[in-house]
Amino acid sequence: MNILYIMFDQLRFDYLSCAGHPHLQTPHIDALAAKGVRFTRAYVQSPTCGSSRMSSYTGRYPSSHGVQFNGYPLRVGEWTMGDHLRRAGMGCHLIGKTHMVADADGMERLGLAPDSVIGVRQSECGFDPFIRDDGLWAEGPDGFYDAKRSPYNEYLKSKGYPGENPWNDFANAGVEGNDVASGWFMVNADKPANIAEEDSETPWLTTQAMEFITQAEAKGDQPWCAHLSYIKPHWPYIVPAPYHDMYGPEHVLPAVRSEAEREDPHPVFGGMMNNRIGRTFSRDEVRERVIPAYMGLIKQADDQMGRLFAWLEETGRMQDTMIVVTSDHGDYLGDHWMGEKNLFHEPSIKVPLIIYDPRAEADATRGSTCDELVEAIDLLPTFLEVAGGAPAPHILEGRSLMPLLRGEEAEWRDHAVAEFDYATNPICETLGLAPKDARLFMVVDRRWKFMHAEGGLRPMLFDLETDPDELVDLGASAEHAEVIDLMYDRLLAWGLRMSQRITLSDEQIAARRGKAPRKGILLGVYEPDELAPELTAKYRGAVPSE
Repeated sequence: MNILYIMFDQLRFDYLSCAGHPHLQTPHIDALAAKGVRFTRAYVQSPTCGSSRMSSYTGRYPSSHGVQFNGYPLRVGEWTMGDHLRRAGMGCHLIGKTHMVADADGMERLGLAPDSVIGVRQSECGFDPFIRDDGLWAEGPDGFYDAKRSPYNEYLKSKGYPGENPWNDFANAGVEGNDVASGWFMVNADKPANIAEEDSETPWLTTQAMEFITQAEAKGDQPWCAHLSYIKPHWPYIVPAPYHDMYGPEHVLPAVRSEAEREDPHPVFGGMMNNRIGRTFSRDEVRERVIPAYMGLIKQADDQMGRLFAWLEETGRMQDTMIVVTSDHGDYLGDHWMGEKNLFHEPSIKVPLIIYDPRAEADATRGSTCDELVEAIDLLPTFLEVAGGAPAPHILEGRSLMPLLRGEEAEWRDHAVAEFDYATNPICETLGLAPKDARLFMVVDRRWKFMHAEGGLRPMLFDLETDPDELVDLGASAEHAEVIDLMYDRLLAWGLRMSQRITLSDEQIAARRGKAPRKGILLGVYEPDELAPELTAKYRGAVPSE
C-alpha cells in the first residue's frame, strides 16, 4: 500500500462543492470523497503555515515540537513522518512545500553535514525531497524572503520566461499596459496571470508528482508515501486564464460578520480586525476582486486533481494507493472583519479532509461523512498503521483514523485543541505583553468553542449550536461560567499531558520494572537470605586473593 498525501495551502473547508459551496464546483475532489470518507470537523493544530505543518509532519502539538510560528526552526532530532515511516519500511518523499526552517545551529553543533543523507533529512523535515519549493519568492529592499533556490523559477527559465524572478513577474502578476501588475496588490486579482496555464504552479507540481510516482514504481523496492504539497490557493491571489474570470462578484458570498463584533471585542480579536489585513478585507471591493481569484485557484486545483486521479487510474495506482486531501489552514477572506488566518474561527482553523482507502476493509464507509473531532496530528499515526509500523503513542499525540475509515466502533475524543503564538505580531507590543504571554489556546467540542488568552486577558467562547457563525462572544458571560470552567479543566488536563518523554515507551518502562536486582542494585535489603541466591552471588563468598 502506498500513500499520496496531498496538502493545499490556505484552502478553506467550505470552499468545496462537497462541503456545500453553492457556486464553486469541485467535481474531481467530490468524486474522491464519493470513494472515501469526508471529515466534517477536522482541525489543524495552529492557524499559521509553519506551525500547522510541523504538527502534521511530527504528529505533535506546537508546544511539543516547538515551532510556534512561521520562521521558527524545527529542532534537530525531532521525530518526523519520514523517521516513523522509514522505520516501518516505507519511503517518505516531498513534492512541493513544507514551510520548514532547518535548525542550522543544532546541525552545526552536532556536526551534521547539510549535504549528507541525514543532514538533508534534518533540513527537509524528515522527507527525502524529490523537489522542494515553498513558493514564496518575494523580494524586497533587504533581499529575498526565501534564500533557498527556486526549482520553479528554474523551470520557468527553462521554458523561456525572462528575468531573474519569473515567479514574481509572470506566475504571480498580470499586465497593465507594458508594466507588471503584481499579484501582491489585490487590485490586480481580477487580471489573468501573465503565464501559460500549464506552466503555473499547480500544474507544474502535479506533473512533478506524476514523475516521482513513475520513478518510484520503476524502482519498486519499497512502498512509498508521497507528500504532494501545493503552493496555492495561498496568496498572492492571482490565477491564469481561463480561471481568472470564471467567477465574479455575483459569486462572492456575503461576509460572515456583524457590527456587534466590533463593539468591545476581545483585545486580540480587536487587534486582528484593525490591522492592515483586517481593514483591507473589510472592504467589499477587495473581497469582490480577491475571492473570485481565490475560487479560480481552487477550480484550477480541482482540475489538476482530475488530471492526477485519471492518471492514477490508467497506471493502476488507484487500486493500491491511499489518497488524502487536506489543507494546512483556511483563510478569513473578510469573515469576522479579518483577512489571513491568525485566529480560531472556523474559516481559519477547520480544514477539508478526505481520505480514500482502496482496501476492502474500507468498503463500508465509502461515500460517507464523519463528524468526529479529528486533528491534523491524527494523520501520521494513520500512515504509520498503513505502513505496518508499531504504534508510538509516547511520541505521537494524535490517533490513527483507521477505525473511522473502517466504520468500526471507537471511543473518540470529545474535544480538540489548537495553539497560536503571536509574539512576533505587533499586537503583542500594542497589548503590552511579554513574548511568553502572547499565546492563545483553543478547545472545541461538539457544541462549544473556547479560546484562552495568556497575559491576564479574558477568554472567548462561542456556542456553535445556536451561533454556528461565531458572531456572539460569550467569554465574559457570567451565565456561561460552568462551560468556561469545563473548558479550563480540559485545557489543564491537556497541559499536564506527558509530551516530552519520547525516548522510552510505556511498554519499555514497564519491562524495566523489577530488573534492578538482576543488575546488582539491591536497595532496602537487610540480610542476604531475603533474596534468591542468584541475586546476591556477586556479593557473597571469600575475599579475592592474588
